[in-house]
Amino acid sequence: MSLHDPTPPTEPVDFAVDLHSHEMIRRAHVMDALGPGWDPVKVLRDEEAAYDLLYSGLDEEQQRVYDTLVRAGVLPERGNGRASA
Repeated sequence: MSLHDPTPPTEPVDFAVDLHSHEMIRRAHVMDALGPGWDPVKVLRDEEAAYDLLYSGLDEEQQRVYDTLVRAGVLPERGNGRASA
């Protein structure tokens, strides 16, 4: 079978692509873009604080919807089960 033969092969063709080196380069670029001041622990704490703020001060109807979404597994339960906790 030649490269330009339109007849499909009768046996499986060995085909593999090693993306390992490309993945290492991609990760290096991501870390470089984040910079030396990136603090993943602080990022996670800030994210939790943002969620606390987002779900604080809900009125009765909003709290009911929140509770429904928690029971459905769409949102994680926060604090003591109340969104404003």
